[in-house]
Amino acid sequence: MMKTRVGVVRGGPSSEYEVSLKSGASVLKHIPTEKYDPIDILLTKKGEWIVEGKMSDLGTIANKVDILWNALHGEFGEDGKVQRMFEHFRIPYTGSSVLPSAIGMNKKLAKERFAELGISSPKGTSVDLDDDLEDLVFQIFKSYALPVVVKPATSGSSVGVTIAKSFEELMAGVEGARKFGDVLVEEHIRGREATVGVIDGADGTCYALHPIEIVPAKEKAFFDYEAKYEGKSQEICPGNFKLAEMNELRELAARIHRGLGLRHYSRSDFIVSPRGIYALEVNTLPGMTEGSLIPLALRTAGVGLGEFIDHVLQLAVRG
Repeated sequence: MMKTRVGVVRGGPSSEYEVSLKSGASVLKHIPTEKYDPIDILLTKKGEWIVEGKMSDLGTIANKVDILWNALHGEFGEDGKVQRMFEHFRIPYTGSSVLPSAIGMNKKLAKERFAELGISSPKGTSVDLDDDLEDLVFQIFKSYALPVVVKPATSGSSVGVTIAKSFEELMAGVEGARKFGDVLVEEHIRGREATVGVIDGADGTCYALHPIEIVPAKEKAFFDYEAKYEGKSQEICPGNFKLAEMNELRELAARIHRGLGLRHYSRSDFIVSPRGIYALEVNTLPGMTEGSLIPLALRTAGVGLGEFIDHVLQLAVRG
């Protein structure tokens, strides 16, 4: 039987390069080799394509693979840009298509879509690169009760995210986040952090996995980059939520997945507060590392990572 040739694309130019390397390595490790012939494809930070140690280009790669597993994260890999390139060369790929990826990656656009779907999210103000920074930050300072959350509008893994408790911290946080592009400042809603993975079924439906409760270490104010990837948090699956909260989290995650037109799999982040459940953001290409949250939810459901990879590849092959 001819095996399906799967190119696993990892690396990329974003600040999440190292995480992408690990996600790709995990896919390469767990892909069922009785059905698939995996090919390691590195996209360097400079934009060079390297296939099994040799320089190449996407046009050549298109003739060597049947499908691409997109293990990139962040800018370029998750915002619709690389997806557009894959489609130009007519290469089937995993993950969401161009426009849903672009919307999901942009936290401001995603918030607008949440509102259209009737899903609550924290009150927020965007800071664009061409705005008068000092004046706008002062207006935000007057309009919001501190602390506030400051985050880049188009990066993942909590890169550049801070919680500002004073005007000085707000200004510093916005200046730091601007290194990654436009900025979003949001009200800080106290509550318990939750995340929910969603997987498309072969029959066209989508299934929400068990909600995960994230308990940051005491020295962490929130689930930041270090907490995510250095084990400095407690991740409980299923989370210790009330049954009604569990059901609502799953329903909201599925509604986001469908409403944004996402495909194959996604993961949405929430705050469960006394005021209700608020959607924070959606991840269109969540991490696949050994310590990532989708693999944790899959294990809890009794699904192996190899089984999940096979399922997603079959979805992507069908188109």
